[in-house]
Amino acid sequence: MTAVMGALFGALFGLLAVGVWVGVALIATSLVLLWSFRTLPVDRLLAQYTFNILTTPELVALPLFILMGEFLFRTRLSRSLFNGLSPWAALLPGRLVHVNVIGCTIFAAISGSSAATTQVVGRIALDELNKRGYDKRIAIGSLAGAGTLGFLIPPSSVMIIYGVLADESVLRLFTAGFLPGLLLAACFMGWVMIHSRMDPTLVPAPTAEERGLSWGQRFAALRELAPTLFLIVCVLGSMYAGIATPSEAAAVGVLGAVLVSGMQGELSWPVLRSIGLGAAQTCGMIGIIVLGASILGNVAAILGVPRQVAEIVGGWGLSPLMLIVALTLLYLVLGCFLDGFSMIVMTLPVVLPLVLAAGFDKLWFGIYLVIAVEMAQITPPVGFNLFVIQGLTREPLSTIARVTLPYLLIMMLFVFLLVVFPGIVSIMPSLLLG
Repeated sequence: MTAVMGALFGALFGLLAVGVWVGVALIATSLVLLWSFRTLPVDRLLAQYTFNILTTPELVALPLFILMGEFLFRTRLSRSLFNGLSPWAALLPGRLVHVNVIGCTIFAAISGSSAATTQVVGRIALDELNKRGYDKRIAIGSLAGAGTLGFLIPPSSVMIIYGVLADESVLRLFTAGFLPGLLLAACFMGWVMIHSRMDPTLVPAPTAEERGLSWGQRFAALRELAPTLFLIVCVLGSMYAGIATPSEAAAVGVLGAVLVSGMQGELSWPVLRSIGLGAAQTCGMIGIIVLGASILGNVAAILGVPRQVAEIVGGWGLSPLMLIVALTLLYLVLGCFLDGFSMIVMTLPVVLPLVLAAGFDKLWFGIYLVIAVEMAQITPPVGFNLFVIQGLTREPLSTIARVTLPYLLIMMLFVFLLVVFPGIVSIMPSLLLG
């Protein structure tokens, strides 16, 4: 296994170091591993993997949510979200940086995708924060961290996959994700306040316009959130009412965005053309990374890397707390070169029995695993959120990863808060579902 791991990291980091596109680097690394350690028909396997991955039903929702995000960005829907939140966020230390966290929390209830949440809110907020003189470190870091909430706050494609594989109710998982998602968002906002107090240069002084806002104007601004709340009702309402599956709910969300845009008089052929091109470009960028990461995950599974690592951890005879520590470190390492879906599929058959034997239940572990996948979203070199933000800002990946580190540490500490207080996960399903 040492030779396989050395070849994997050597090939991947070598290709990334010379500037090869991430998706291409992941596919090339997979081919190197197969040619080096297995005598298999690589051309047939690659074609089969590509077809299987890109036709996965769970991925249908992603381009639909990205399309809805383009409507939010290209029309006044995006501006409404920022305008509705900014008068209230300006009251807190850190001021408009909180729009990143609150905006991601709200949009997470629409998208079900971390990448889509980061994309939409980032394209709205980063430009505004830059214009108003906010330091890019706190703006980028808060967006990268809060963008991961797209997986924890339902609807969540990761929860659906876990629910199917672990034979756990998806509805219970969705319900269990609300409170941890809101608490994690509060932790991010707390760090923004602390960070801005520690370094006042990160946030500019309030403008005369911001200081002059009355409470009446702030409450009036909440009307700007009506289109977004309508979309939340379209997406979550259609699911909880039993009308639509998650993928179908994404289509309902797109329809809702089209209706709102039309009512606002924002639809035109040039706008529709921009929406189509933007959605195609974003889907292409994310799609090739998903394809490359999934192929690498399948190749790693063929070579037995995740299973061997998980079995080694299982043989250590750890206490429940130390087992969670070890699993967290394991998922952090796997998150460096695998996407979240591959992490779940490849490790769950081995890890879930260990966790159940240690006294944790499947519902709790599902939320833990979602947070582990969230951490993988901001773990270089294959963190999807990092590449989404790089596409928005053109900043070096190393810079983005560095300013995101505090939010990764917050998520790690939040995991142990769930260990100490497991009722955070179970209280909502118990109250609402029994």
